[in-house]
Amino acid sequence: MTNRTKTIAACVAAALLAVGVAGYVIGKSRGGAGASTVETERKPLYWVAPMDPSYRRDKPGKSPMGMDLMPVYADGDGGGASSDVHISPAVVNEMGVRTAIVKQGTLSHQIQAVGYVGYDEDLVTSINTRADGWVEKLYIKTEGDMVREGQPLYELFSPKLATAQSEYLTARASGMSSLVSASRERLRALGFSPSQIALLAKGGTISNRVTRYADRGGVITKLGVREGAYVNPATEVMKISDLSNVWILAEVDQRDAAALGVGQKAVAQFDAYPGRKWHGVIDYVYPDINLVTRTAKIRLRFPNPDKALQPNMYAHVSIDTSPKSNAIYIPVAALIQTGQSQRVAVALGEGRFDVCPVVTGFESDGNVEILKGLTAGQKIVVSAQFLIDSEANLDAAALRMGGGKIGCTNKPEDPGAIKKQTTGSNPSGDNMQMPGMKDMTSGALHNEKEMPQ
Repeated sequence: MTNRTKTIAACVAAALLAVGVAGYVIGKSRGGAGASTVETERKPLYWVAPMDPSYRRDKPGKSPMGMDLMPVYADGDGGGASSDVHISPAVVNEMGVRTAIVKQGTLSHQIQAVGYVGYDEDLVTSINTRADGWVEKLYIKTEGDMVREGQPLYELFSPKLATAQSEYLTARASGMSSLVSASRERLRALGFSPSQIALLAKGGTISNRVTRYADRGGVITKLGVREGAYVNPATEVMKISDLSNVWILAEVDQRDAAALGVGQKAVAQFDAYPGRKWHGVIDYVYPDINLVTRTAKIRLRFPNPDKALQPNMYAHVSIDTSPKSNAIYIPVAALIQTGQSQRVAVALGEGRFDVCPVVTGFESDGNVEILKGLTAGQKIVVSAQFLIDSEANLDAAALRMGGGKIGCTNKPEDPGAIKKQTTGSNPSGDNMQMPGMKDMTSGALHNEKEMPQ
């Protein structure tokens, strides 16, 4: 064999050796990659009951209601449960997502109501005669007439009144103080005013016709007789209502009934007087709820010195309740309301969002109180939250898991706030799947799909 042949053979052997070594290395690397894939496969952190996130176990099984436990995985950065929605930042910008911070502070509760003006019944006077007789002269002709204090109302003819006057003059002539006092009291019982009794004592003139005067001013709201009518003590001749104060009878939604109290300040406005406001207070809260309208009835008292407010005027009323300190609140625009629940979209950053159930309180000036579900300082979505909620594809069963997610602050050991917002419990313990529920064991709540740009 020549030297050239030996050289070629050596080169071929070296090439084959190199190929064999490379094949061995590639085979080892592939085998190692496969092992690494198996080793790095995701493992659940724990298992929870779909209907009760406070029920945790370290292995698969059944919940107390007979449903399969759902695994909870760590997310990409190992930070606990995954978010409901993951959207690329570019799509978030295109959607016009705006956020706001959950605030804590003093929140005033202002209740809006509507009502109408009525007479203050504490200032209504019923005019009756104290003796049988006939109305010979009627100074008030029609209902709605205004009268002032001391104005004559009617003149009554009654022989009984003449007899009482005669007895009084006789008692005065006798000089017996006891008889004078008794006869004077009888005259007062028959409707004589102190000035009329004093005039009788001075003049001594007996008349079977007596004029009745108004004890207070107001409007005639009822006129029950005409001139010449026979009357007795049971006859209501007329009724006078004083308009210096008026009532406003208003209807308030039953959800605000617990916040109402006597003495709370209120402001009323009327279409007849644009820009003008009347200030009053709650005078009475009626103890029942209207069966048809489901509203609570309240009575408010307002001063009416210039008599501008007239009965049956339509009123817009604002009632200021006691401010609540250290209240957690968010803009009303951030609240997602359905027939069965209330929730908000919590922004976690980097296009990640959680949709969390909340328990709300009262609304005031565009804000709503949050009783459970959020804490101060969290960032919530105030625009495009309905798109995020739709992307999350949360159904009634998924909402029950709000306490176990990153953005939701309901503690797993206190899931009551979540349960109050949902229905459909299964007390029989049957293995039941809720309508629209996906296979929750496959991590259906972890929606990593990006929205199309």
